[in-house]
Amino acid sequence: MAIALAVFGLGCLVVLAFAVGRFPVSPGDFAKVIWDWLSGGTSEVPATVQTVILNVRGPRILAAIVVGAALAGAGAAYQSLFRNPLVSPDILGVSSGAALGAVLGIFFSLDVVFIQGLAFIGGLAAVATAYFIASRMRGHDPILVLVLAGVVIGALLGAGVALIKYLADPYNQLPAITYWLLGSLAAATRADFLSVLPAAAIGIAVLWLLRWRISVLALGDDEAASVGVETGRIRVAVIAAATLMTAAVVSISGIIGWVGLLIPHFARLMVGPDFTRLFPVTALLGAAFMLSVDTVARTAGRIELPLGVLTAVIGTPLFLWLLATARRSWQ
Repeated sequence: MAIALAVFGLGCLVVLAFAVGRFPVSPGDFAKVIWDWLSGGTSEVPATVQTVILNVRGPRILAAIVVGAALAGAGAAYQSLFRNPLVSPDILGVSSGAALGAVLGIFFSLDVVFIQGLAFIGGLAAVATAYFIASRMRGHDPILVLVLAGVVIGALLGAGVALIKYLADPYNQLPAITYWLLGSLAAATRADFLSVLPAAAIGIAVLWLLRWRISVLALGDDEAASVGVETGRIRVAVIAAATLMTAAVVSISGIIGWVGLLIPHFARLMVGPDFTRLFPVTALLGAAFMLSVDTVARTAGRIELPLGVLTAVIGTPLFLWLLATARRSWQ
């Protein structure tokens, strides 16, 4: 029931996202264009409307759905794995690594493709470094050491980002760096969506295949080992899948916070902590939330608002409300 409601809500938001904006598209024109595109027929809808649907707003909406689903799904996986309701996808430094990779690309005036590639590689490299450091620390709680290593690596990479901003050209490079760090899907294209879709799909598929093992891991390592779950390998697989998803979508959207932290809590209110039910609902709610925020960002004013700012403005009061009314929903 919860999945059906989430799918229905997401579908309504997709229609709404096409219907509002500088070039509104009616539901009828939207349905005709999509049907003609799928069937290969010639559409009677004006060419301008077709361009808006297929080349401008369509890729952006699809990108928002993938970004929201990946960030929220990764957040749910991290929170279940680390048994901590305050964990988010950037806890192991993936966002800081992606940010450093992107600002380096902007600093050296590389093409957009290379900037996205450096952001993706930077996110993966940051988490790999944190995991390597944690694996060398013996005699400590492995989860605690991993989180602390991620925090330290993230702080170091954040210092690197600050240094690049200090050295950047204040009239050309610095505005571009700041714009990327605030998060936006304004420049999202069909190529961007297709470039991150495989990595996001692989990560989602891995987490789905490991869903019951993640549920067992949430009970603790001893309980998981007692039922035959190899905690070490499963933890590596979950971290790798969640990091792959996060690094891929951050490379095209910039740094967008709160989605991976906030959305899993609302999903738990709907279906409980069992990851088998939690994961699909979280992904759908994350897609709906990101699409809603992106729609507000491009329609609320004359200039487009940064997604990172909007998610913080919306997420802060919602999270405080959760703390006040559902303190035990994550357990």
